[in-house]
Amino acid sequence: RGTMLVLSRKPSESILIGADVKITILKVERSHVRIGIEAPGEVTILRAELLEDGKGNWVAGNLERESTRAVAAR
Repeated sequence: RGTMLVLSRKPSESILIGADVKITILKVERSHVRIGIEAPGEVTILRAELLEDGKGNWVAGNLERESTRAVAAR
């Protein structure tokens, strides 16, 4: 694993990952942060907890459903 960069951002501020991925802070409310992610169509965007079932097992069905939702939201 690489290192982790920790940043502070305010609503409407963004972070760029490479030249193709942009993460924008949309809303901060109590303990919730709403973010928007712009990326090329071939980039899979997932919530990390969907990759494991709590026992370290990868769950393929979640990967497919989440990818479909991300594409539909674009």
